Amino acid sequence: MTRPYIFSKADDPWSRIWFDTSPRHLAGPGDPRHVTQALRAGGWKNYADPDYPHVVLASPDFRHTLVLEPGPDTYSAWWRISSQRWHASFGGNTPAEIIAGFTDALLLPAPVAELDVWPTLHAAGWTYERAERGNESARHPDGITTMERRTTLTSDYFSWSADVALPTGLGGHQRLWHANFDDRTPRHLLAAFATALTDPAPVPRGHYDVPHSHLVTQAERGAQGEQLAAAHDTRLKAIRAAARKARRSAPTTHPAPAPATETAAAAARGH
Repeated sequence: MTRPYIFSKADDPWSRIWFDTSPRHLAGPGDPRHVTQALRAGGWKNYADPDYPHVVLASPDFRHTLVLEPGPDTYSAWWRISSQRWHASFGGNTPAEIIAGFTDALLLPAPVAELDVWPTLHAAGWTYERAERGNESARHPDGITTMERRTTLTSDYFSWSADVALPTGLGGHQRLWHANFDDRTPRHLLAAFATALTDPAPVPRGHYDVPHSHLVTQAERGAQGEQLAAAHDTRLKAIRAAARKARRSAPTTHPAPAPATETAAAAARGH
């Protein structure tokens, strides 16, 4: 049976006209497949229930998982990435290209030397401050974007966050997106996130596909469907090649048990 034509954003990048949009950290969510298909190219598998609007991915050794579940508001944690030791989350408006900086680094061996976040932000023009109790923060020149490592008044446990908060004019703030990382998150992953956050390259977005059009500049035309699809395919091929190389050089290990979501999804599919 021939598939009927049903308009969907899954038809992107063919279904709209694209504009080069900058700065990327204010450009809105973009295409989540920039993250999910890259992980699958790296060997991750999808354990989602096909009748539920979510994505559930797990790495081949089950050490890392990703859950994408849209919530009632874009500020909530749509993206949740976990390992056996740490957890990270991203709001719905977080640009996929910035999340991909973090998740792409999961597909690569950890560097020997521990990387630091602050030099990357400082090199991009962010201002850095260190306060009492070891709290650290950096602020983008736009005044609305920050990255922090802080502890609470009642605990010595640190956590990381990145935040874009727009002033409302009444002394309050409206958050565009928010990301959280616990302090056990490997530093090279945080550094990769910071690198993607500060990347000056524009990202493709539809003309009306940004949360706040007054915050971004959109070039009249950017790369279009065929070019974007080709670039995406090239990216996935490079990830597959790197994953094959990493598997050949990695020591043999026994994978952990499959995540519980696999069993739940299988049960749901059986009903």
